[in-house]
Amino acid sequence: MLGREKAPTAQETFMQMAQAAGLRGRLLVTLGILLLIRLGIHLPIPGINRAEFAQALQGNNQILSFLDIFSGGGLSALGVFALGILPYINASIIIQLLTAAIPALENLQKNEGEAGRRKISQVTRYVSLIWAIIQSSFLAAFWLKPFAQSYGPIFVIETALALTAGSMFVMWASELITERGVGNGASLLIFVNIVATLPKALGDTIDFVQTGGREIAGRVIVLLLLFLATIVGIVFVQEGIRRIPIISARRQVGRKLFAEQRSYLPLRLNQGGVMPIIFAAAILSLPLLIQNFINNPQYSRIVNTYLVPGASGSWVYALVYLVSIVFFSYFYSSLILNPVDVAQNLKKMGSSIPGIRPGKATSEYIERVVNRLTFLGAIFLGLVAIIPTAVESALGVPTFRGLGATSLLILVGVAIDTSKQIQTYVISQRYEGMVKQ
Repeated sequence: MLGREKAPTAQETFMQMAQAAGLRGRLLVTLGILLLIRLGIHLPIPGINRAEFAQALQGNNQILSFLDIFSGGGLSALGVFALGILPYINASIIIQLLTAAIPALENLQKNEGEAGRRKISQVTRYVSLIWAIIQSSFLAAFWLKPFAQSYGPIFVIETALALTAGSMFVMWASELITERGVGNGASLLIFVNIVATLPKALGDTIDFVQTGGREIAGRVIVLLLLFLATIVGIVFVQEGIRRIPIISARRQVGRKLFAEQRSYLPLRLNQGGVMPIIFAAAILSLPLLIQNFINNPQYSRIVNTYLVPGASGSWVYALVYLVSIVFFSYFYSSLILNPVDVAQNLKKMGSSIPGIRPGKATSEYIERVVNRLTFLGAIFLGLVAIIPTAVESALGVPTFRGLGATSLLILVGVAIDTSKQIQTYVISQRYEGMVKQ
């Protein structure tokens, strides 16, 4: 008889994946949808010279290169699913920000239970549709104009409709994975898209080593070791938790007197996950976006000198990037965790932190701990975001460009969450087996 608290071993997990009908069905649904999305990426949009667009994408356009990584190469291939899950991710971020600012949305999230969360999900879908229309129209009207075979209003409308429909289908597929698959649908789609770009990066790296000789091979080995050390550090930080002890007061139910119980309040070291890096990258991409529409040589010189990684003045880019990550880490942490609400909930449950008075003193203590954890997590995110790119530029190995901090954090975070989700299903199969016995 297996213990309830014992985590499933790898052997037990694979056996359940092969034998348990429920888990096997969820895995097959997930794999089938992911394969369908990957095939849809290569369904071409007509009327565009894709070869010239892919060649232009490999240039210095940092925004399109960043989006192409998250679409799994769909943007460079100009497929129907070129936008992928990005409009839904952007809409989710917007709704999270609005929830903290609009009392009605905050009430739906906190007080309305499952019905409120469904309403928020519906609002997120509508915002995703609007955002997909804006992004697809902007892409068709401006960035695809030089590559259109016959540019005009009809081309813009047809291309925008195709991209919007593809994005909505991907959003539906991600929700289907969440409901009937292994969960984390949107995260798994981004995970697969990033993984899909790895073979090309590895192939380019092998060709680069073969043409460069032993010196280049040594540089690539150093870079790979740095990536490995970064992944190990990400795992430790993502799993890092500060446990604040909590004591529950003694209570009497009928004639029984229950003794005080000890537990802990888990506070994660990295509350925001990868979101601070995504916000910071979006802010730093704005000057490059403005550069595409402002024909000002002086402005372009400043942007290309100080706000582009690998440029002569890239230390300014690194400093602004680090400060932006720290700022958004504190901002996102304030959205996720409210010390006042936590202190009030502890007081309602009759629980307290040893040595700390309930109420205001508890909220101030939790806020101090959260601020320290957020600072450590933000510094780590900043180092992870800056060091790999800086070392890559110093070593002169450009083949992994784009697969930096954000990609590594997403890959490691989604892999950990998915493995935990599968282990949860395995543990549920244990209990079903015990009930049948």
